[in-house]
Amino acid sequence: MTFASVQSGCLLEVINKPKHFPEVSGDMAFAVPQYNREEINHAGECLIADPNVVWIANRDQMLGIINNWRSSHAFPLQSFKMTLLSRAKKVDRRPIVAQRLKRLPSIELKLRRFKDMRLAQMQDLGGCRAVVSSIRRLESLIELYERGRSKNPTKRHEFVHDKNYILHPKDDGYRGFHLIYRYKSTSRKHQIYNGLKIEIQLRTRLQHAWATAVETVSLFTGQALKSSGGEAEWRRFFALMSSAIALRERRPLVPGTPTEKAQLIEELRKLTAKLNVYKLLRGWAYALKRLPAKNVTDAAAFLVVLDLKAWTLTNTGFQRKELAKASDAYLVIEKAANPDVQAVLVSLDSVHALRSAYPNYYLDASTFIRALQFAIG
Repeated sequence: MTFASVQSGCLLEVINKPKHFPEVSGDMAFAVPQYNREEINHAGECLIADPNVVWIANRDQMLGIINNWRSSHAFPLQSFKMTLLSRAKKVDRRPIVAQRLKRLPSIELKLRRFKDMRLAQMQDLGGCRAVVSSIRRLESLIELYERGRSKNPTKRHEFVHDKNYILHPKDDGYRGFHLIYRYKSTSRKHQIYNGLKIEIQLRTRLQHAWATAVETVSLFTGQALKSSGGEAEWRRFFALMSSAIALRERRPLVPGTPTEKAQLIEELRKLTAKLNVYKLLRGWAYALKRLPAKNVTDAAAFLVVLDLKAWTLTNTGFQRKELAKASDAYLVIEKAANPDVQAVLVSLDSVHALRSAYPNYYLDASTFIRALQFAIG
């Protein structure tokens, strides 16, 4: 397949040609890359191009390329997730460990925000996360990864870099620890995945509660708080709340927030009242808690769909042999591009862990509300 780009947008010229890819014996449910980096990058360019100059017939082709590239990260992601689970259990008896493939709207937003970004270079198409109970346990987990890198570094997955947002919080208040690795295998059947990047996020429960509260508010108010958008008062509230949590964890405060505790808490208290934070978070949580959830067993992945207009939440489970079907179902929802419908395809140890790992979809704000109450009294 080749692509021809035009200056005002992106035009796809499709030339069918046979492709030969090695089968991943024993892992046939997992996708393998079917396009080269140039084709992948052009598909990314088309995703953010003027829709008036992208042929509708070729939009499906573009989305198919992106979906294959994203889905190809599922096998490496599973490998990193199992290591993460093992290490997290060494420092915490009940860690929350989950994995996800990046949503299409998030891919598009990132490509638009970072003009030099290319889809084939994106390092968080596949990501896994561990949430542990305390800052001490989190730092023990980080230490396990640091020790692991020093053992046989040439035979292990390639460490790319890390970002310590605990010692150096983002201006918006985000805190956590990120690691980026490139998948590496000496196995012939898995070498096709070599070089694919996976992001690992490590958080405390309080840091995770903050991050999911940001997503909850963003979801229901339509504000892009995660990308430095939205109302200034909401942005300030979350920066202050992050510093309040940092005080509790005895770690550096968010830049630009008061260094005196009394001043910090007073400003946070005033914004909490002005924005009606308690009522909003509890109301959104209550609205969806009343809805019944479909019970699914023996599932390897779950498609979670939240309809903000109809106030419905559904879980659809897929067995391991149905992962390709799950990916296709996910893409159908994304193609519809309905702003009232939010979807995510997740793989977890059990359906019960789903609520803990992704509380923003169930709008369970109780952990964040308790942390806020602890901060301001």
